[in-house]
Amino acid sequence: MELRSVEELMDLLYACRGVRDTADHGGPGVDLHDHALRTAALLRRGRPADKELQLAGLVHPIGRLLCPADATGRPERAAEAVRPLLGPRVSRLVRLHPWHGPTTDDDLLSLRQADEEGRAPGFDAGVLEDWRTVLELVAARNSRLGAVD
Repeated sequence: MELRSVEELMDLLYACRGVRDTADHGGPGVDLHDHALRTAALLRRGRPADKELQLAGLVHPIGRLLCPADATGRPERAAEAVRPLLGPRVSRLVRLHPWHGPTTDDDLLSLRQADEEGRAPGFDAGVLEDWRTVLELVAARNSRLGAVD
């Protein structure tokens, strides 16, 4: 599945509401919708100018919906889905974020840290609609850059 519009992506992110993920962490699990919002909010706090990194944090859980039966295939499926809309950098971050090997990539380190911290409730991360403008901005920029290639 390739996401071609911000609306399609928003629908998928809304569909994460009520879906719990416990695969790698045990415990009661985390609501994917809330986790996506918290992860993106933490990245916005830490790297306010880096919209693509923030969106990687927002969209990384969609692999759970796109590939429910295959946990190992989720990052790849999510990365493929967002690439046409959000571009190669967001796609790369989504694909690589769950790998627990050592890295010196600051973006991946920030994403992994926010992903872990975003599993714990404790702050109001706003609502998904708050991210529509950022999604539209990055999608529009990616579409212009894609037209040049």
